Amino acid sequence: MHIPTVGETIQIHSYKHNGRIHRIWSETTVLKGTKTLLIGANNRTTVTESDGRTWVTREPAICYFHSRYWFNIIGMLRNDGIYYYCNLSSPYVIDGLALKYIDYDLDIKVFPDLSYIILDEDEYDEHRKAMGYPDVINQILRLHMDKLINMIRQKKGPFEPGFIETWYEKYLMLKRDLRK
Repeated sequence: MHIPTVGETIQIHSYKHNGRIHRIWSETTVLKGTKTLLIGANNRTTVTESDGRTWVTREPAICYFHSRYWFNIIGMLRNDGIYYYCNLSSPYVIDGLALKYIDYDLDIKVFPDLSYIILDEDEYDEHRKAMGYPDVINQILRLHMDKLINMIRQKKGPFEPGFIETWYEKYLMLKRDLRK
């Protein structure tokens, strides 16, 4: 697997369990890349939906992907604090200049005070039946949802105070250096 280097630009491709593309983020700057972890950043990047519609992200975001976790975390820097959107998903792979994962519908939205809500449980149940998610996938996702909730409650990883801000500063410095 190719390990992207700091400053490299990659796309992020989200798929559904049936292999169909779900969403593509056109440009994310790599801030850290190892065999097991990728941290990236984007701001006002174009997102293309499966039906071809496009939209542009509204705020800077730090993206956290780990090859051993069945979730990824997006920290969005807004005027009133950091909001997180956590996708229950397969671990990521890098294929060429794209990071790829399977989106399994379940999401957790985390607010600046670290309170959270679980989203899209109905969509998960619908897709689980329609696409035939195996029972083992359901078990893995439930286990990793518990891990994710524990990370939130314990303020670990991207939820650690200062984590998102530190990586955002590195992103700004990298962008500044690349312009020189």
